Amino acid sequence: MEPGTFERLNLFFNIGLPVLALLLAYVAGSLLERRHFSSIRKREEEHFGFPVVTFDRMPPDWEAASSRLVSGSIVISLDYFKRVIAGLRAIVGGRVKTYEPLLERARREALLRMIEAARQDGYDGIYGVRLETSRLANASGDGKGTAGVEMLAFGTAVKFDTRFDSGNRF
Repeated sequence: MEPGTFERLNLFFNIGLPVLALLLAYVAGSLLERRHFSSIRKREEEHFGFPVVTFDRMPPDWEAASSRLVSGSIVISLDYFKRVIAGLRAIVGGRVKTYEPLLERARREALLRMIEAARQDGYDGIYGVRLETSRLANASGDGKGTAGVEMLAFGTAVKFDTRFDSGNRF
């Protein structure tokens, strides 16, 4: 071996490999996130016009033949790179931008799953929609990290007595 080869290998394994792992995590996480957002947008377009409201009571112009509770939930985790960035942000404080897309994806996916459950069973609308979140499992074991979040969307699905004309829907 040439002089200094061992030091260069040692430097690569101590610094280069972790940096390479972070870079790969960033690229993979970004690609997966982009793909998930694309899927969400496509599914939201499919369900456009399906009435989903947060009103506590059913709107007065809805005459329901039947109703039931519907829900949709998802658990999403941050990729390793974003978890490192969020950890750094925790040191200095401020807005943690890396969590915002995670929560947006979770919220939109949970709502879509709730809508899909209602439509699959033939329901025509949902009212009383609520969202709940919970942090799941600590990533670091010391209570400071987050492995993921669960988002739960739930509401009351109704089948209308008479169907709306396409022009009378929201």
